[in-house]
Amino acid sequence: MKRTAPTSDSDILWLAQLASAISIAAFLYLLRQDQLALFGDAVAHMNIARRVIDSRTPGLLQLGTVWLPLPHLLMLPFLASRYLWQTGMAGSFPSMLAYVFSTVGIFRLVRTVLPDGTQASTRTAVRFTAWLAAAGFALNPNIVYMQATAMTEPVYLAFFIWTVVFLAQAIKLCRSADHARANKALLWTALCLAAASLTRYDGWFLSAVVVAIAVVLSLVGNFAPLRSGVVKLVIIAAIGPGLWLGYNAAVYGNPLEFANGPYSAKAIEQKTSVPGFLPHPGSDDLKISFHYFFKAAELNLAAGGVFDHNQSFATRILQMLWVAALLLGSTIIALFQPKRWPVLLLWTPVPFYMLSVAHSGVPIFVPVWWPFSYYNVRYGVEFVPAFAVIAAIAAYGLIRFAARLRTAAIIGACFLALVLTTYGHALKTGVVSYQEAVINARTRIALEKQLASLFETLPANSTYLMYLGDHPGALQRAGIPLSHVINEGNHRPWKRPTDPDGLWEKALAHPASYVDYVITLDSDDVAKNVNKDEIDAMLVLHVTGQPPATIYKTRKSNQPR
Repeated sequence: MKRTAPTSDSDILWLAQLASAISIAAFLYLLRQDQLALFGDAVAHMNIARRVIDSRTPGLLQLGTVWLPLPHLLMLPFLASRYLWQTGMAGSFPSMLAYVFSTVGIFRLVRTVLPDGTQASTRTAVRFTAWLAAAGFALNPNIVYMQATAMTEPVYLAFFIWTVVFLAQAIKLCRSADHARANKALLWTALCLAAASLTRYDGWFLSAVVVAIAVVLSLVGNFAPLRSGVVKLVIIAAIGPGLWLGYNAAVYGNPLEFANGPYSAKAIEQKTSVPGFLPHPGSDDLKISFHYFFKAAELNLAAGGVFDHNQSFATRILQMLWVAALLLGSTIIALFQPKRWPVLLLWTPVPFYMLSVAHSGVPIFVPVWWPFSYYNVRYGVEFVPAFAVIAAIAAYGLIRFAARLRTAAIIGACFLALVLTTYGHALKTGVVSYQEAVINARTRIALEKQLASLFETLPANSTYLMYLGDHPGALQRAGIPLSHVINEGNHRPWKRPTDPDGLWEKALAHPASYVDYVITLDSDDVAKNVNKDEIDAMLVLHVTGQPPATIYKTRKSNQPR
């Protein structure tokens, strides 16, 4: 083990540098193309975080309830810069760092679960397998695109991967009777779980699975020395969900506000569903929800062109090869290499999204199946680590089984060719998560650009009344401080159903006393509730595919603001 450590450390250094280079290159390219903030959710994440420090009522209450807070807090220091906020760069930095850590974590996971080996052939096979897995993750075009955005998936993947790394390390150290270091690894597992559960709700499911496994292990004789570490694991892993439930209970009077409140996925689905029809494919059907998530995962490996509802033969072959490698690797682990079982935790996104699609109002639309559109197909990137690592372990199993060095080299070359061919094909024919962002952003960005251009013609210190749940990107593009905008977050959320003394409600009742301009979009909360006796319409913007945006100027009164 001492002889392999320097090589491993050197490999990790090189890998981190290569991942950083890929990350920076992708970031600079997308920045130049103004494509860092194509996802509407990316814009929303940045503006939620910005409101903590830039608002008429700044503070942590601006974090809201639906999205978990850690990604917003991580980008908060960068959002203090108006330039980094306007360009979307502020939201990229945490994701880029997470991408590098994820790539290194994939490498470390493979090196941890595979044997150290004293023979040169074994060490070479393990080293190749770790590099193959890292390449399978780091070179994935969808991963590379997502890591340059303010989306939460890249940050979650880092905590998810390192949770598995540290758990595998704890088990390995316990087997070698190094109980002190094993318990320390469990502590790191717990910290990663706590961070994951404050990043995405996927982390809650992951925490439940890992805690259950750790408790069972601690009851087995060989792993009994881990009991003190497991106790800490259970306590720390509960901190994330506990804090969020407590926050929702204290602020909204409902610990499950994020799950059943008016802005939850379930509530939005109920508002938009058509009576007599299923809200989305897979609703109340675990089998169909599995198919849609797994297809999204396949498309994040190899996808066809935009609006190509019938996948090409090459795409299907590449997807089938990845699935075959995934199943082969899982079978090898389950039947022949049971000590590698922590890797199978990379399968946890599958049951989580099956349950989410079937029972939590979370739709996934894929372009090759009805309704032939792009929505949440990016969720498939969360299964890329499983494909990368388990397929690499399948390669390792075949290489070790090969009787001749030449045969082993051919097997390794075939798996490496699969990675390079698949991702080259995706770059040529379509990167599905990028396509989702582009297609769904076209009309939204067109409207926000027109609004931003209009804002830039108004006096610099103007104040506004606007609902920010839909198009905060217009203000972001114009660089208008959010402290100049009264929005739905400027009131006390524990006052239900409305806050009579809240700034938001007061401005709706008497806009002329508080702002210079009022912005409404179709039938949003401002359009429905603002006192129209105090405002005059200036103009209406019409963009195909978006609700009409009306800009009003307030009639000034003698009332003080």
